[in-house]
Amino acid sequence: MPIPDQRDLEQTRATLRAWIQPKLQEMTDAVVTDVEISDFNAPQGSGYSNETLLADFTWHEDGEGKSDSLVIRIEPKGYKVFMEADFELQHRMLSLLDTQTDVPVPPTLWLENDPSLLGARFFVMRRIKGAAPADVPPYLTAGFLFDASPERRRTLWQNAMDAMIKVHSVPLEKVRFLDKPELGETGFDQTFEYWKRSYEWAARGHVQPVADHAWEWMNANMPTDRPTSLSWGDARLGNMMFDLDTFEVTGVLDWEMLSLGGPSMDLGWWLFLEDFQAYNLEPLEGMGTREETIAYWEAGTGKTVNDLHWYEVFAGFRFACVMMRIIQMFGEPGDSPTAYEHDNPVTRVLARKLGIHPFDD
Repeated sequence: MPIPDQRDLEQTRATLRAWIQPKLQEMTDAVVTDVEISDFNAPQGSGYSNETLLADFTWHEDGEGKSDSLVIRIEPKGYKVFMEADFELQHRMLSLLDTQTDVPVPPTLWLENDPSLLGARFFVMRRIKGAAPADVPPYLTAGFLFDASPERRRTLWQNAMDAMIKVHSVPLEKVRFLDKPELGETGFDQTFEYWKRSYEWAARGHVQPVADHAWEWMNANMPTDRPTSLSWGDARLGNMMFDLDTFEVTGVLDWEMLSLGGPSMDLGWWLFLEDFQAYNLEPLEGMGTREETIAYWEAGTGKTVNDLHWYEVFAGFRFACVMMRIIQMFGEPGDSPTAYEHDNPVTRVLARKLGIHPFDD
């Protein structure tokens, strides 16, 4: 379900048509004419955190017909799921990964900083082929992964793990522009401070029994190793595109939560999201188990993960903050929280991780 923005698609089509012609001309050093846009839409499954538009473009370069399929990501200016989404850094990160690493990401073309065109800044990427395991309905119950054989699922899982390992192999010197020293000394400290502020923002001063318990537990059990290295932030199967013939990863997507918090944050998020996806559902045969995931990641990165339980709790805490904002998005006006803000599948999985039972089952 997309973020609740309304847009005049015909007016936006006209704006983009005029905007992209000089961009194409500059990129190709040719005379660009006859720019047209078809199959222009805002997909209903584009997620909560960004507005996304899809478009097929055709044009002529010095009389020769050309075409491309593009994705337009628009910075949220109305309701925000994330306190700060670092929109420009997302574009810079994707551009770097595309041109300087072997991490598969959509080729990123232009960043537009003038908000007057579409009401907010936006950037443009090439559309990549493939499909992502769906959240709704869960990929554990339907879809191409559900329909695949256990052997094919195993191939997809290994390819997904390899893609995440590639993210965690990006050298720190390439991504130091993500450093936010005003939030803390290390990348770990910066990420933790950001989510402390995000929690205060999302909770609005109200008691959140599970998240409050998680906050106290995390502070009492803080890891001694506080790294500074790249973290994708939203590491999960649903944020990867796969070729439906080979099950190779064609794209690692959704970098709104990127940071220098370190790769263990991604592994913890991955494992928590796997538990969340499997909430009251059976896992799919052929997909890696928890133990296999940890072993495969350690072998691929050459790292030994420490304090993994802490990172899983931190993942659940962050996800609980995101859920608060999503639930508030669809709630009644006012400051009073609904019961679902603190009793939902995310907080229930987090409560299991913490060994507490605050709900009446």
